[in-house]
Amino acid sequence: MPKKVVTRFAPSPTGYLHIGSARTALFSWAYARHTGGDFLLRIEDTDRERSTEDAVQAIYDGLTWLGLQWDGEPTLQFGRAARHAEIASELLARGQAYYCYCSPEELATMREEARAAGKPPRYNGMWRDRDPSEAPAGVAPVIRIKAPLSGEIVVDDHVQGKVVFKTENLDDFIILRSDGTPTYMLAVVVDDHDMGVTHIIRGDDHLTNAARQIIIYNGMGWDVPEMAHIPLIHGPDGAKLSKRHGALGVGAYRQMGYLPDAMINYLARLGWSHGDDELFSVQQMVEWFSLEGLNKGAARFDFVKLENVNGHYIREARPEALYKVMVETAREVGREVDHEGLLANRETALAALPELQPRAKTVLELIDLAQFIYAVRPITVDPAAAEHVSGDARALLAAALEALRGLNDWSVPAIDAAVRALAEVHGLKLGKVAQPLRVALTGRTVSPGIFEVMVLIGKKESLARIGDHAA
Repeated sequence: MPKKVVTRFAPSPTGYLHIGSARTALFSWAYARHTGGDFLLRIEDTDRERSTEDAVQAIYDGLTWLGLQWDGEPTLQFGRAARHAEIASELLARGQAYYCYCSPEELATMREEARAAGKPPRYNGMWRDRDPSEAPAGVAPVIRIKAPLSGEIVVDDHVQGKVVFKTENLDDFIILRSDGTPTYMLAVVVDDHDMGVTHIIRGDDHLTNAARQIIIYNGMGWDVPEMAHIPLIHGPDGAKLSKRHGALGVGAYRQMGYLPDAMINYLARLGWSHGDDELFSVQQMVEWFSLEGLNKGAARFDFVKLENVNGHYIREARPEALYKVMVETAREVGREVDHEGLLANRETALAALPELQPRAKTVLELIDLAQFIYAVRPITVDPAAAEHVSGDARALLAAALEALRGLNDWSVPAIDAAVRALAEVHGLKLGKVAQPLRVALTGRTVSPGIFEVMVLIGKKESLARIGDHAA
C-alpha cells in the first residue's frame, strides 16, 4: 500500500508572506489535497533576531485568506533545538560526523588558499580524521557532517529531472554550532523526517541544499523524501522578482482589492499548467494538480494578467459575498467614509453591484464606483469630468431637471423615455445628455447605467444632485 502523502510549507517569519512563498505553499497544499494527504505548516523561527510574532501572524493570516488550511498544529522549529542536537550527537556516534576545533583565523586562511588555487572556498576537512585528544583546551567545537569523499549525489527531481552533484564539490558543512544550536541544514532534515514529510516542494534555489541534506538523510539511514524544485518567479522583464515587479506580501494584495480565488488561480498558472486552461476554480485545480504539471521554465509575474483574472472573479462573484469583501477592505485600508457608507446603504449597494461588477477589476475600483450611493452633496466632481457640468451643460441640466421633476413613475423605462425625449427636442444624441447627468449624479465619467443610478439613489436625491449643477 503506498505511503500517505505528506507535504509541508516551511517559511521563516522574518517578514511578510512573500507572493513567491505563497505559490510554494499553494503547490504543496494542492498536491496534498489532490492525493488525500496532509499539508503541514512549520515556522522556521531559528533566526531569533529577525523572527517576529507579527511575521508569524502574517503567515497564518495570509494562508488563511488564500484558503490554504494546514493540517494539525503548526510546528515551531526553534522549540525543537534539543531534538536537532540529539541527532547531531547520533551522527557523531555513527561515525557520520565529527568535532571541528578550527579557529576563525584558520578558516579564513583555508578560504584564501582555496581562492589562490582557483578553487571554491571551502573547509578542507582538517579535523575529519584527527584524534579527539588533539583538541585544543578551552575551545568549543562545532559538529561537521562527513560528506562522501568520492562519487555522486543524485537528486531525482519531479521538475528538474535527474540532477547530479559531484561529492568533491561538497565540503563537510557544519550541522551544530559551537553554542549547541543547529544549522538550517540539520534542522530542516530532522523536522521533515519527524513530521513524516514524503514530498518537498520548494524553490529551485534550494537545489544545492537538497544534495547536502541527502548526506544527512543517508548518514541517519532515513528515507529521502521525493522533491520538486520549482523555478522562482521573475518580473515581466525576466529579472528576479522584486518589489518593483510585485514581490509584495499576500496581505498587500488583499488590500489592493484582489480576491483570494483570483490569487489562487493566477499563482497556480505561474509555474503549473493543465492543458490550455487559464481560468479554473480551486476545486478544479485540486482535481487536476500533479507534480508533472509543474513547469521547468521560470514564470513571469504580470499585473495586467492578474487584474484580468481578478476582473473575471469579480464578475462571477455573488453580490452578497462581494459586498462583505468591500466593507472589510474599506475598513482595512482606512477608508472610513466608504466603510460607513457601505454599511449604512447595504440594500442599495447590493442592488447596484450587478451593474458595478462588469466595470471593475479590483475591489478598490468597486468601492470607488459605489461612492455615488452614499456621496454627500455637493458631490465632488473629478477634475477630468468637470467640463461635463460647466458652460452649456448647465442649461441642459436645468432642462433635464424640469423634465424629470414631472415624472410620477420613477423607473428606468420612464426616466429613459424622458431623457431621450429631451435629447430629441435639443437635437442631441442621448450620450450628450446622459454624460452631464452622469457627472452631476456621481462626480465621474464612468458609472453604472445612469438611469439605474437614479432609481438606486431615489428621485429626491437625484433631483437635488442635478439641481446643484443646473444653470
